[in-house]
Amino acid sequence: MSRLLYDNRRLLVLSITLVIVAGLSSLMVLPRLEDPVLTQRAAIVNTLLPGATPERVEALVVEPIEEELREVPEIKEVRTTARAGVATTIIELRDDVYQADEVWSRVRNKIDDAEAQLPPEASKPRFDLLEVTAYASILALRWDAPTDVNYAVLRRLAEELERRMLAVPGTREVDTFGDPDEEITVEIDAARLAMLGLSADDVARQLAASDAKVAAGQVRAAGGSLVIEVASELDTVQRIAATPIRYGASDGDDAGRVITLGAVADVRKGIANPPRRAALVDGKPAVTIGVLVRSDQRIDHWFVAADESIRAFEQELPPAVGLKRVFEQSGYVKSRLATLMGNLVAGAAAVMVVVWLMMGWRNALVVGSALPLAALMVLAGMRWLEIPIHQMSVTGLIIALGLLIDNAIVVVDEVAVRIHQGESPGGAVSDAVRHLAGPLFGSTLTTCLSFAPIALMPGPAGEFVGAIAISVMLAVTSSFVLALTVTPAVAAIFAPQAERERLPWWATGLRSDRLTSGYRVVLEFLYRRPALGIGLAMAPPIVGFVLARSLTEQFFPPAERDQFQVQLDLPAGASIDATRRLAIEAREVLLAHPRVESVDWFLGESAPTFYYNMLANRAAVPQYAQAIVQIDSSEDYFALVREVQQELNAKLPAGRFLAKQLEQGPPFDAPIEARLFGPDLDELEALGRQVRRVMSETPGIVLTQSDLSESLPKLAVEVDEASARLAGLDNQSVARQLDATLEGAVGGLVLEGTESLPVRVRVAGADRSETGRVAAADLVGRSATGDAVRTPLSALASLRLESERSAIPHFNSERINEVKAYIAAGLLPAEVQARFERRLAESDFELPQGYRLEWGGEGAKRNDAVGNLMSNVAVLMVLMAATLVLSFSSFRMAVIIGAVAALSVGLALGSLSIAGYPFGFTAIIGTMGLIGVGINDTIVVLAALREDARARTGDVDAIVDVVARSSRHVLATTFTTIAGFLPLILGGGGFWPPMAITIAGGVGGATLLALIFAPSAYTLLMCPRCQAVPDADAIEIEAEQTALLSAG
Repeated sequence: MSRLLYDNRRLLVLSITLVIVAGLSSLMVLPRLEDPVLTQRAAIVNTLLPGATPERVEALVVEPIEEELREVPEIKEVRTTARAGVATTIIELRDDVYQADEVWSRVRNKIDDAEAQLPPEASKPRFDLLEVTAYASILALRWDAPTDVNYAVLRRLAEELERRMLAVPGTREVDTFGDPDEEITVEIDAARLAMLGLSADDVARQLAASDAKVAAGQVRAAGGSLVIEVASELDTVQRIAATPIRYGASDGDDAGRVITLGAVADVRKGIANPPRRAALVDGKPAVTIGVLVRSDQRIDHWFVAADESIRAFEQELPPAVGLKRVFEQSGYVKSRLATLMGNLVAGAAAVMVVVWLMMGWRNALVVGSALPLAALMVLAGMRWLEIPIHQMSVTGLIIALGLLIDNAIVVVDEVAVRIHQGESPGGAVSDAVRHLAGPLFGSTLTTCLSFAPIALMPGPAGEFVGAIAISVMLAVTSSFVLALTVTPAVAAIFAPQAERERLPWWATGLRSDRLTSGYRVVLEFLYRRPALGIGLAMAPPIVGFVLARSLTEQFFPPAERDQFQVQLDLPAGASIDATRRLAIEAREVLLAHPRVESVDWFLGESAPTFYYNMLANRAAVPQYAQAIVQIDSSEDYFALVREVQQELNAKLPAGRFLAKQLEQGPPFDAPIEARLFGPDLDELEALGRQVRRVMSETPGIVLTQSDLSESLPKLAVEVDEASARLAGLDNQSVARQLDATLEGAVGGLVLEGTESLPVRVRVAGADRSETGRVAAADLVGRSATGDAVRTPLSALASLRLESERSAIPHFNSERINEVKAYIAAGLLPAEVQARFERRLAESDFELPQGYRLEWGGEGAKRNDAVGNLMSNVAVLMVLMAATLVLSFSSFRMAVIIGAVAALSVGLALGSLSIAGYPFGFTAIIGTMGLIGVGINDTIVVLAALREDARARTGDVDAIVDVVARSSRHVLATTFTTIAGFLPLILGGGGFWPPMAITIAGGVGGATLLALIFAPSAYTLLMCPRCQAVPDADAIEIEAEQTALLSAG
């Protein structure tokens, strides 16, 4: 069976053809993305309670919602913030949740249950899933005319562009940003309202009663049924203006009188005032859409179709409107994959050169054929497992480059040696496969088991890097299959016919008899003194463990890209107009920098996600803005971000600006988060001030924020209840009429296509913009006879200015004050946090009884990810040990291999320390993978020792012969592994080099362990009396000396 393909050449060709076709077809159809797609484990719920203080929002909205959500066991975190008039709840599911849709369905049901417990004036909670992927395209419709912006035109064009993008095959969803929303406004002069004896709330109720969008029943007969509809719904501005309003009704005149609304009010369609959100693209008003593509699509193919549609739409735009492509992911995907593919090709070329120098051109061609075949098999496996082509899956192939041909090198070398020793090609194939099947299976299985924790790791970090491990496991498995089938057959077919000694070096590989002789002398010296050999081999790993103590921890390194973001926060209560003015000034400051190409601001909400792990968790916050900043290149990225931060701080002190680098891995809000828990808000605020003071004094921290640091001005109205009763009013009616007068009361909806516009009734703007006019506002009550009674607010209540907390945050139903620290670009969060914790411990900060401090931010995410990674390690290590014991039928040989695995970790850490990189998550992944890769050479050497009868008895000469014979393919596999990683190491950056260095450095040192430590330990453990047994030459000399003495 082992020589089936060698004997049947047609079957060999057909097998290779099948692999090529399967791989190439998979390459054509596999989706291509920039980054892996993460499960949607986060959602945001916004609930409005107009006019309510944060305390009322907490009691009436937050607590009912949190109580219902506690019944969903899959929820990991619930963060809720109660602000004036709004509650924002962010829900995060557990890391082990993958079928999120079913869980979110139950969460929605719980929110619906909570809605029944909310006050009548509260809005329906709005549930939105937070996207954890970047938009494929962000398109802005910009108002270019010198006249005032016409948002009606921009909104209509945005809706048409959205429709066209949804029509492009592969589009999943289109979202709108910067759209200030339209509404029908009914503005009535306060004096005219008073003359009619009505309030804005009265008018809104009559309007709502005229909006007949309700069922009117059916006429049912034997032949069928007929639906009844009252055809008097509010559908146009004219229809609203013509609505009759009843006034002047009393006990003496039950009918009262009627007047059309348009006679006493200004009815118009326009933008909500104040707008809830806006966008400034190139400094001009704009409406923006973000297009999401399905994860099963090739984004390059989708972009071709989308680009055609966008170009056609652009030709139809009026002169006043311009279209800007704010972001297109396709170019970044092509660039990222092109770079990685370049690394793949360069690594493959380096590997081939090494194999040629070590084994000659014929063997290099045979070994090299395993590279594309195994890569094509990996692509077919990725298609079967539905893994897209993105930076992680391609990186897995790069990591596997050196590993792919390890099995091929061993098999080709074994076949060549046997043919050279006189065996027939067919016999050499059979014997080589029979001899190597067990060790190769053991090394392949242990390599897969070492990468398995990465593939099985739950949560966002596991989804982000899991494709690396799966690609490596597919690659080494494919390599193993090829090594036992195709590779030995091809090696035997192309084996040289001439004697090896007659061939030139480029046909057989570089050789040096002098070097070989010296190498054997060193091996013999160490094997006769196994304790010395063990000590020398263990020295570098021990040094590595010592150096590892100085390594700094890191989660994922930041991204280096030609984009970054700027966030702007103003004090609580600031208007969106104030935010707009400061954003325009900030744009001018940014554009003054020669490397900044464009700045696009999004006001009142988060910007559309142009990078996969951005947190879009801000909505309906008028004092907030976020900018997308495009720069010329990623060169000196961190220095540029730091420089921008300093310029904004110096030139615009009125706002809190944060220039943020783009991060890799699972998202987090701030690098350092101190979470203070306790029952009393005043105490939490005081503790937060202390923590924030220490933070601001810590080097490296550029901005601090605290959830409880800001207060909101409030105009308190203290009603004289006795006077209010006499005026036919009460506290609730006073509050309702004031709210309707100032903010407006919704009186029905107008349907325009699929969009519903609220009809808002309120007092004319001049009367709602001045604080002094509030006291003069007329309230309408009813006298004992039913007549309307107008009473100014000042006659019923006293007004005074107060302050209240701007927000009350909760974390898993507990009150919390989260103090956040943002650090300068390019710094390691772990280093800055360590400095801050030392300063905090040295300060007078002390937690009272009943309060506690927990850490969030990057450190918490890192600890969660490492915990998830290690959750399966113990079981997999036991399986790896069992594999080794069963493969060698020896516990002692398994102990030797286990020691090599542990020592190789020290080599990896030492390499990382010498290279100057932090110990981040990618380095942890590299170390985990190294455990399986680093022992492969040791497995090959020990298997060869076990197969040699003389070596099993402890014959040092035999052990030297076996190790010297194995050294050729051991060194070849080591050099090819290192060569495969060279492009990643030399490519620079902070993401891939740490992982590449840990594996390459560990494998290089593991070769020393395989050739010196393992045979020395074998000598001690497997034949402990070997070192006491002299060799044959010594016995013969001693016998001659004894004979001479006897003769004398």
